[in-house]
Amino acid sequence: MEPPLYPVAGAAGPQGDEDRPGVPDGPEAPLDELVGAYPNYNEEEEERRYYRRKRLGVLKNVLAASAGGTLTYGVYLGLLQMQLILHYDETYREVKYGDMGLPDIDSKMLMGINVTPIAALLYTPVLIRFFGTKWMMFLAVGIYALFVSTNYWERYYTLVPSAVALGMAIVPLWASMGNYITRMAQKYYEYSHYKEQEEQGPQQRPPRGSHAPYLLVFQAIFYSFFHLSFACAQLPMIYFLNHYLYDLNHTLYNVQSCGTNSHGILTGFNKTVLRTLPRSRNLIVVESVLMAVAFLAMLLVLGLCGAAYRPTEEIDLRSVGWGNIFQLPFKHVRDFRLRHLVPFFIYSGFEVLFACTGIALGYGVCSVGLERLAYLLVAYSLGASAASVLGLLGLWLPRPVPLVAGAGLHLLLTLSLFFWAPVPRVLQHSWILYMAATLWGVGSALNKTGLSTLLGILYEDKERQDFIFTIYHWWQAVAIFIVYLGSSLPMKAKLVVLLVTLVAAAASYLRMEQKLWRGVVPRQPRIPRPQHKVRGYRYLEEDNSDESDAEDKRGGGARGDGAEEEAPPAGPRPGPEPAGLHRRPCPYEQALGGDGPEEQ
Repeated sequence: MEPPLYPVAGAAGPQGDEDRPGVPDGPEAPLDELVGAYPNYNEEEEERRYYRRKRLGVLKNVLAASAGGTLTYGVYLGLLQMQLILHYDETYREVKYGDMGLPDIDSKMLMGINVTPIAALLYTPVLIRFFGTKWMMFLAVGIYALFVSTNYWERYYTLVPSAVALGMAIVPLWASMGNYITRMAQKYYEYSHYKEQEEQGPQQRPPRGSHAPYLLVFQAIFYSFFHLSFACAQLPMIYFLNHYLYDLNHTLYNVQSCGTNSHGILTGFNKTVLRTLPRSRNLIVVESVLMAVAFLAMLLVLGLCGAAYRPTEEIDLRSVGWGNIFQLPFKHVRDFRLRHLVPFFIYSGFEVLFACTGIALGYGVCSVGLERLAYLLVAYSLGASAASVLGLLGLWLPRPVPLVAGAGLHLLLTLSLFFWAPVPRVLQHSWILYMAATLWGVGSALNKTGLSTLLGILYEDKERQDFIFTIYHWWQAVAIFIVYLGSSLPMKAKLVVLLVTLVAAAASYLRMEQKLWRGVVPRQPRIPRPQHKVRGYRYLEEDNSDESDAEDKRGGGARGDGAEEEAPPAGPRPGPEPAGLHRRPCPYEQALGGDGPEEQ
């Protein structure tokens, strides 16, 4: 039987508390007996337990960030969907708001959400470096909660400013989320291979691609949670709003064409969709539940998500200079890998909006009615969430397989939708809609998981990950803005744009992989060395750690921050430096108030 790691108190035997013969007790006991190390302390076992707790902490961070992002986006989508349906109804607008101009407020609100992120490339890296990754996530989730709270009092001066603030927070939130999951994968690798890290030394970086298996797993977990947000967003619709809606025979009475023959969004749709108006008290209850969920998401990010970087790493990331932080996203355009991935970034924004507006509205609501919109999006959500696990195929298959498989599935579905025009008010083909929505969700999951994992593998340097994810989500925001501008185009034109972008994205990505296989070295912008403006124990200068700013200036300031010092010349050292203008005063001279020989 193996002896316990720590003996039980009072146990007799060689490890018990019996006094050893010949060792004095009481005040005459040796000092080592009182303050020495525990005789049965197992350093290796304690180290193993310590890093196991660290790994569990990383898993907790990933689950908390995933749950927080799911709740945040689910509340936002659910509230926005319910709000737009209620405001679309003519009777609801006239009875509750009169001549307040609610359609104009809604159009400006959508403009604020879709147009504001275009400027996000200018401020997102600065905000992430200033607040830190975790606090940027918390601040952005708080802005989403602010948008929810303004719906208690729906006016121009509440809805439109909160929509603009929400638009400013979209890119920072998802860029910091992507950066956070990537950092957790790298930290999990460090805590799993701590012995190798100790052998190599703290300054030695781990081998390239070593964190890729953990990154695949963490991205699969994150997107499995995230895609459930589309299903969570339908809960207010299923359990509240569907009880007030007319059936399809009323809402689709004037609809003549659907699918590939449609123009714009729901042309001919009835202006009244509510049989009875919901009571204000019931609306307040629903909005309060959504507000509570948004507040819960804030608490998850605040209380359960740990920091992505160590404090000294955060200081180093900020100390490269704010001008450099502002410029570096633009300088990364030199990297041919990013240039080749830009079409995929754009398509990633196109396909999500097409699932929510094209398939769900142009093919779904247009033919089977508004009361089945929630179930179509639930089918899309569950298909995408389940298929996110397919991203783990990258552990065994070549890297391009998941992305190309998702693109191929979307290509087949787009070609099929191009030649299909469902008949309005006919339910016999509803199973085709559910199957199309589910399969589109599978392709979306492969796309999102593959892209985020690819960026985390290609760009392992923690100094540039926030720039890369900012560029990725900014291009997604540009794609969403393009969809917003082209919402009135015919469905055939939308499908052609989607098809061309998809083919260009797949071809450009394969071209990038071919260049990497041939050994073409990408041109990356140099990250400047940190230049610390503080004087603290962490950044003391080696030769003269007590030197003040005034003495540094009087000494000539020959050595700047971050500059390397010239090596001393070889040979015998010269004698002591004669008293001169540059000699520091001795403590006695400082006590007398003098400043050295130069004052005499």
